[in-house]
Amino acid sequence: MEFGANIGLNLRALKLLYPEQNQYAVEINSDAAGELRKHLRPENVFETSILEFEPLKASQGGCELVLIKGVLIHMDPEVLEQVYARLYEATRRYLMVCEYYNPTPVSVDYRGHKNRLFKRDFCGEILDLYPSLQLIDYGFMYHRDPGFPQDDVTWFLMERR
Repeated sequence: MEFGANIGLNLRALKLLYPEQNQYAVEINSDAAGELRKHLRPENVFETSILEFEPLKASQGGCELVLIKGVLIHMDPEVLEQVYARLYEATRRYLMVCEYYNPTPVSVDYRGHKNRLFKRDFCGEILDLYPSLQLIDYGFMYHRDPGFPQDDVTWFLMERR
């Protein structure tokens, strides 16, 4: 399951690696959700806000992997704990967070606007809130990587124990 999946590029990449994978997406943008429905079963696309989404709890089956990439950085810091709760509730095993990292919270101007982009230690905050999660791997994507250029993003893979 991807929270804030946009048109589903991350899910499509995962599908190439794991063709049998059942995929789900939460996406608030109706145009993007429409595109997602072309690649996922339509009933697996939840066109809603992350804050309004009620995930299938891990105790009810949940998802093997929950992914969020480039979304937490745009969330109002006041609602982050609610978003973290949705992510935690939805995962049965793995949680992957890919976001801009900073050891202390900082607001960055975004396309001429203030308070629209925030860098912080999202993973550390999640680990502090949910002791049953353990960090099992992490890495960095670099915009000058010749094979897979992306934005400068740090990724964290946590496992629920």
